[in-house]
Amino acid sequence: MGLSRTALLLLAVAALSLLSADAALSAPATKVCVLGSGIGGSSVAHFLKQYTCESVTTPCIDDIRIFERREKVGGRMATVTIGGDTFEAGASIIHPKNLHAVRFARLLNLNTKTGDDSDSDPKSNVSSSSSWFGIWDGSVFVFQTLPPPSPSSSAIYRKMYPLLNSLVLAWRYGFSLLRMDRFVKEMIERFILYYNDFESRPVFETVEEMLKWSGLYGLTHRTLQEELADAGLSSRLVSELVTVITRINYGQSVSISGLAGAVSLAGSDSGLWSVEGGNWQLAAGLISHTNATLHLHEGIDSISYAGGYYVLNSTKGNSYACDVTVIATPLDELNMTISPPISVPGRSLQHTFTTFVRGLLNPKYFGLNSASEIPDLVGTLELPDIPFSCISVLKKYSEEDMTYKMFSRAQLADVLLDQIFSKRKETVRINWPAYPHYEAPEVFAPIVLDGLHLYYINSFESAASTIETSAVAAENVARLIISRISSPSANAPLIISPHSAEGILHTDL
Repeated sequence: MGLSRTALLLLAVAALSLLSADAALSAPATKVCVLGSGIGGSSVAHFLKQYTCESVTTPCIDDIRIFERREKVGGRMATVTIGGDTFEAGASIIHPKNLHAVRFARLLNLNTKTGDDSDSDPKSNVSSSSSWFGIWDGSVFVFQTLPPPSPSSSAIYRKMYPLLNSLVLAWRYGFSLLRMDRFVKEMIERFILYYNDFESRPVFETVEEMLKWSGLYGLTHRTLQEELADAGLSSRLVSELVTVITRINYGQSVSISGLAGAVSLAGSDSGLWSVEGGNWQLAAGLISHTNATLHLHEGIDSISYAGGYYVLNSTKGNSYACDVTVIATPLDELNMTISPPISVPGRSLQHTFTTFVRGLLNPKYFGLNSASEIPDLVGTLELPDIPFSCISVLKKYSEEDMTYKMFSRAQLADVLLDQIFSKRKETVRINWPAYPHYEAPEVFAPIVLDGLHLYYINSFESAASTIETSAVAAENVARLIISRISSPSANAPLIISPHSAEGILHTDL
């Protein structure tokens, strides 16, 4: 019995598909070099390998080198040890709706902790015992939540404590709190569009395209203060609570651009989490899982296009030939030559000076009688005479011995620290070029820096800078690389196996 015309057509299509796949899979392996081992660099390596090695139409990209100029992976995800304990020194919190980070932690079998079961951190606004925070104007506390229940407090009061704190906040800020919550939720709803499946989510060649598609572009052209005024927030809430949050999370005032400000406010939500032992393990785990070749303590001095490939010269005197080069670290303060020269908009980085102190705060500095009266988290208003953005208790060893974390815009001298603290056993200082200085309207660097295969993940940082925004930007760059290699003149669709798609699209979430 002969085959029907439909069956013959299907066989022909299948044969052509197999020939196309065989041709693609027999193509020379693509060599990819990534500069930076933070979450951006590790994520792009992960997505490149996952999206190609589990694809039926594209050759597997598994020849990936990652260069890190420091001695440890993680970039701005780093830890510090003080008093024998390890604490987050850089990117320290992750939102529960940061689905890439959630999936990475599950993939790597990393243990996580939330604010409710971790030590206090200034970006989580919580501690293991309470959510006691105060807003300081340089002389007095203009607002405080309730201090934590004492051990002798009744079980009913301990259970009612969170509700009572919410009522204290509501009494001071009223319905503006609900308007702020709605403003943040609307931003998050737009941001989670970046987790859509491939059929409904295009590959983006510019940050502007990426933001316009999700409806977030407008937020980068107005200040947070302007956006919140239109949202109906009271001036008291903006000048106090919102200001405290933006100073803690981005070291800047409410004149910050709107999207970065909204992301900063999301950093005060409940359910924030981190990886036990340090968030840097996300990057380290992804690099190991990808089986990329890691070059620690080897930076790149120059990148030169040699006609069909790039030559990277390292600080160790080595040269590497790469078909694709991905820059996953801010160019703003990077001493590196690129030839032919590229054009990138000028952008300054906001330095956050992080100071860890083991000792005890001086209550007289805050106009109080006892250190026990000082809240676990001290946030500050946007006033010129206040030398720090926040102080937070990280760990309490006793009533006279604690480890604190401070953020400031300038280094805190010993003379000043001796005024703030009545005793200091140990002090550790870190100067982070932490994130861009946000100023609306934001201008974005190209994702494709030379029109060929030199890519820049950190161009997205001019919109907002977090662990998750870096992962989202890296995932788009990975898809862009694959589409431009597969079909240089067009963004070809990516065909992946159903098993791979399930992991990529977060259907389990």
